[in-house]
Amino acid sequence: MTLKEAQIQLKTALQTVYEEREAATITDWVLEHVTGWKKIDRVMNKDHQLADPITTTLQEYTTRLQQHEPVQYVLQEAWFYGMPLYVDKNVLIPRPETEELVAWILQEVKDLKSEIQILDIGTGSGCIPVALKKKLPRAQVFACDVSEGALGVAQRNAATQQAAISFIQLDFLQPVLWSQLPKADILVSNPPYIPVQNKTTMHSNVLEYEPHLALFVPDHDALLFYRHIADFAIRHLHAAATIFVEIHEDLGTAVCDLFTGKGFTQVELRKDMQGKARMVKAQIKMV
Repeated sequence: MTLKEAQIQLKTALQTVYEEREAATITDWVLEHVTGWKKIDRVMNKDHQLADPITTTLQEYTTRLQQHEPVQYVLQEAWFYGMPLYVDKNVLIPRPETEELVAWILQEVKDLKSEIQILDIGTGSGCIPVALKKKLPRAQVFACDVSEGALGVAQRNAATQQAAISFIQLDFLQPVLWSQLPKADILVSNPPYIPVQNKTTMHSNVLEYEPHLALFVPDHDALLFYRHIADFAIRHLHAAATIFVEIHEDLGTAVCDLFTGKGFTQVELRKDMQGKARMVKAQIKMV
């Protein structure tokens, strides 16, 4: 099979489950991954005969993609803040809005002269702390997660990106364990925030493949993690520390009210590039 024939075959197969534009994008991503050639190189070598192992791999990938498995899990790769990261079913696939959260933090700390300590709660793939450490090499960065599998992925990404990060496994919803976490100047988190009842409206490629532990909270307590984050910050972070959290677009007012009600100042709700309220910043009141 030639490279051109493989491209046509894969794109045609993917159009049974994806719109044409998305099918074309995934096709390009897969072919670059299996051949190691950029698009211009593939165009110039369109008549190149693919080796049998590559053809077999493409057939396997096609089957999995047609079953709605996300391409990032198929390739075990996701790009975040200009970095290729390893991902598997132990972790959520990093999203563009989380990149915006990282960019907000970097904007806020760009004028700081002293070293800072950063703590990421529920790190998953490690995308947030790795990106921050790469941009803030003098910062001390810590990250925790309840999932041993997720921490394995995060540690792998930190090692690949040569980012020195201290990882801690614990259940953040158990306040008795908070003493195991360090004090910090910045706490960041993209916690679970989707009510279980929303499962019925979610795409199958998310619901069937991404870890539910990192997605869902009880219907009756959508603010579960934000409440724990606020209480932890008050008790354990440095005075005047700043909190940055990603939120469900329907929870903006509720999350802001929660932080304000607990005495935080400079509580700010920010929209993402899609115009959805997806991020909140809050500062611990000076004592």
